[in-house]
Amino acid sequence: MGGPTRYPLWISGESVPAASGQIYTLVDPATQEAFAEVASAGPEDVERAVAAAHRAFTAGPWRRLNTRERGRLLLRVADLIRQHAEELARTESRNVGKPIREAREEVQLAADCFEYYAGAVNKVGGHTVPVAAPGVSLTFREPIGVCALIVPWNFPIAITAWKLAPALAMGNTVVIKPATQTPLTALRLAELAAEADLPPGVVNVLPGPGGVVGEALVRHPLVRKVSFTGSTEVGREILRLSADGIKRVTLELGGKSANIVFADADLERAVPSAAWSALGNAGQDCCARSRLFVERRIFDTFVTRLADLVQRIRLGAPLDEQTEMGPLVSLAHRERVRGYVRVGQEEGARLLCGGDVPHDDPLGRGAYLRPAIFVDVRPAMRVMQEEIFGPVICAMPFDTEEEAVALANDSRYGLSGSVWTRDLGRALRVARAVETGVLSVNSGHSVHLEAPFGGVKESGVGRELGLAVLDHYSEWKSVFVDTRP
Repeated sequence: MGGPTRYPLWISGESVPAASGQIYTLVDPATQEAFAEVASAGPEDVERAVAAAHRAFTAGPWRRLNTRERGRLLLRVADLIRQHAEELARTESRNVGKPIREAREEVQLAADCFEYYAGAVNKVGGHTVPVAAPGVSLTFREPIGVCALIVPWNFPIAITAWKLAPALAMGNTVVIKPATQTPLTALRLAELAAEADLPPGVVNVLPGPGGVVGEALVRHPLVRKVSFTGSTEVGREILRLSADGIKRVTLELGGKSANIVFADADLERAVPSAAWSALGNAGQDCCARSRLFVERRIFDTFVTRLADLVQRIRLGAPLDEQTEMGPLVSLAHRERVRGYVRVGQEEGARLLCGGDVPHDDPLGRGAYLRPAIFVDVRPAMRVMQEEIFGPVICAMPFDTEEEAVALANDSRYGLSGSVWTRDLGRALRVARAVETGVLSVNSGHSVHLEAPFGGVKESGVGRELGLAVLDHYSEWKSVFVDTRP
C-alpha cells in the first residue's frame, strides 16, 4: 500500500504546491493513523491566491455574467455535490471523526445551500426610492470584491458551503481558509466548482496555519470582506485587524447556549433533545445547549432519564453505520475537554456520569471521551461560563420563569438555545427575553438554511444563511437620475 494521500493548494483553478514546499500531516482522530499530507500555505501563497481572486473579479467574466447564468453555475455545483455525496461524506467522516450518518446530512446541506442561493440570485435586487428632488433614485446591489472565508473544523463542508454559495451568488470571488485540521472537503468543493465551469480564480483554497494564512488574508489590502466562524478570542483579533482596512466583517463565534425545560414540557421529546442538542458532533458545536435548566419539581426525574439515555449512547468508529458518537477531533482537544471535567469537580460540581476515556479496543486508540453530565453546579463556575466544546452537560434547577431567563442570560455569549413548554404565551415571553440570536421552542434544532443564523453579545456580529446573508456579501449603491427637461 502507498503512503498518505497528498493534497495541494487550489489557486486560480489549479492544484499547486505551497511556495515553501511545506506540508503537514492529517491524523485520523479515531485511529491516530496518518492518512493525508496537505500543502501548508504561507504569505507568498496568500499573495498568489488573492491576486488570482482579484483578477477574476476585475478582469474575468464572473462579474459580467447575468444572474440567471450565475444561478445555473451554482446549480451545477449542487448537482456535482450530490453526485459525489458518498465520497464527500466519507472524507468528512474520516477527517473530522463524525459519524457517517451525520456527515451525509451535512453534505446534503451543502448541496441544498448551493441550490437555495442559485434560486435566490435573480430574485434579490434594488428599488426605486421616492426622493424630494425632481428625479428618481435607484438602488443597486453591487458585489464587494475578494472575500476571505475562514472556516472552522467542526462542520467543515456545511459551513464552507453556507459562506461560499451566497458569496458567489452576489458576484464576489473568494479565498477559503479551511481549518488546519479539516481542509479536505473544501479542496474537493473547489475542484467541483471548476468542474461546474466556474472561471479560474473565482474560488481559491489555502490550507495552513491560521496564525499565518488567516492573518495574512485579513491584513491584505485587496481583501474587502472577511467572514469568520470560530472562537470568540480569534474573532476579536480579526475584528481588530480588519479595522485598518475598514473591511466588512461577519463573525459567528462561541456559544454557551441554554436549554430551558418547564415542568409542563413533553418529556418524551425534551429528554432526547436535551441529550443530542448538547452532545451532537461530540459536543463540538457552538450551538450546543450545554447549560440545562430544568424546573425544580421535575429536575430529579428529568436528569435521571437523561443520564440513562446518555450512558447508552453508542461510541464507535465514524464509518460504522451504528455509531452515534465518534471521537473528538484530536487527542489534544480531548485533553482540553478533560481538563474542564477536572475543573468542574474541583469547583464542587458532582459528575453524574461520563467524562472518562474508554480504554477498550478499538476505542482506546482514538480521541474518544464518554459524554458527561454535571449536577450541583452554580452559575459562576467555569464549566457554566466557559465554552467547553465537548460532550459535557451542566444541569441546574430553577423555580420561576424569571429565574430561568436570568440564568440563561448570565453568559457573555448569546448564540442559540431552546425553551420547552406547552404554554404558548410563556414560550413567546421567554423566547423574547432570552438574549440570543437563535432560539427554538420545543425543538433542539437551531440551523435552518432559509432563516438568518448568528449571535449577539460575544457570539458575533452579522448573520449567515437565509436571504439576510446576501446583505453581507453586497454593497448598496444609490444612483440619482435628474429628470428635469
